[in-house]
Amino acid sequence: MATRRIISQEKTLLEKDDSIGSSPAASEKSNITPAVPISVIIKLLAFTLGMIVIPIGSYFLTVDTVFKGNSTYAGALAAIMANAVLIGYIFVAMAEDQSEQQQQGGAGTSKEGKKDR
Repeated sequence: MATRRIISQEKTLLEKDDSIGSSPAASEKSNITPAVPISVIIKLLAFTLGMIVIPIGSYFLTVDTVFKGNSTYAGALAAIMANAVLIGYIFVAMAEDQSEQQQQGGAGTSKEGKKDR
């Protein structure tokens, strides 16, 4: 096998990495803001906690008090409560998405009504 010699005027890969100042993005400041807003993360964590606590809590609160030991009905109620939390999260996410679209669309466009003939 033939080997390739590096000519002394050429820079090696390691030498090229060391010269950061020559790159076009070196003068720009890095953007370290999170891609997802903190309010979205808090809502997700709240609904995650609700998805754990509400179904389990409703099961144990109703199995002996409301349904008098019938775990089938208490389990069905827990499943319904889990679906209620999930549907609530979907509604909150849709409302948030619609509010973002209204803020973006409302700034640059105006609503047009029917044109007079």
